[in-house]
Amino acid sequence: MAFSAFDQDDGAPLAEINMVPLIDVMLVLLIVFIVTAPLLTHAVKVDLPRAQSAVNETPPQHVQVGIDAQGVIYWMGEAVTLEEMRARMSAVALHDPRTELHLRADQAVAYRAVAQVMSEAAQQGLVRIGFVTDPSGK
Repeated sequence: MAFSAFDQDDGAPLAEINMVPLIDVMLVLLIVFIVTAPLLTHAVKVDLPRAQSAVNETPPQHVQVGIDAQGVIYWMGEAVTLEEMRARMSAVALHDPRTELHLRADQAVAYRAVAQVMSEAAQQGLVRIGFVTDPSGK
């Protein structure tokens, strides 16, 4: 008594994919999504009060540091030594670490002096450094 249909060879592999398990999984997922979708869109309606206000942000302060062609350092227009600059940078960084350092260096100054000021600023906690240039390019 053979149960094979259409005279198949017993040793031949099936060339068809059994779709029944795939359809069963798809239908289960469909039911899960149908049940959970209304739960995801459920929200409490609240009438929030309306107010107009502007964000009150104070811009960070900035400090002008200049270096002339001879390598003299100026703090806000006043000539200072390296130790004085280090102490002032430390005090400013303790007061507000967001303070910006605007560096004005003469084009004839050695890069060593500019790098030294930048290094001291980073060591004291002033990491926002901007280079001030002449926009005219002359």
